Amino acid sequence: MTLPSTTTRPKQTGGRELGRIVFDQETIAARVAELGREITAAYPDGDLLVLGLLKGSFIFLGDLVRQIDRPIQVDFLVAASYGSNTVSSGAVRLLYDPETRLDGKHILVVEDIVDTGRTLNRLLTVLAARRPRSLEICALLHKHIAANLGREVKFVGFDCPPEFIVGYGLDHAENFRHLPYIASLK
Repeated sequence: MTLPSTTTRPKQTGGRELGRIVFDQETIAARVAELGREITAAYPDGDLLVLGLLKGSFIFLGDLVRQIDRPIQVDFLVAASYGSNTVSSGAVRLLYDPETRLDGKHILVVEDIVDTGRTLNRLLTVLAARRPRSLEICALLHKHIAANLGREVKFVGFDCPPEFIVGYGLDHAENFRHLPYIASLK
């Protein structure tokens, strides 16, 4: 799917040119509903804490938790590894740690995109030390390029092409998060 031409580009991009629409709004909504059903089935009992990795997961997380048909708790983590670059710096900083007790609970970390895996590996080490009943990952997008990902991603929305993408929570230098679709950045 292509984006509108330069002369009819949506105001949402502030005049900045994007590449192509990788996943449209309807495709995303359908897959998020499927993920909600999969997660509901995977956790029939016990306390389930859904931890959203901010900022990128906030739209996905909001849509996803409304599709999970069982009691849940929601909290957030904030980590940084990109800044204004299009490649992860490799240095992961944990800026906000969840206040919710994790021991004995099923923990589902919700991530926007898994690429290098550095951020997830760091976070999973921190979370595992808090003795959860289980610890799993749900990612909207997976690039399958992480050489040393310490844990398999249990729930994957879509395989991601090898492009820098934005929209539906994903950004470049804090821009484009609000787009209702996922597009490549030119």
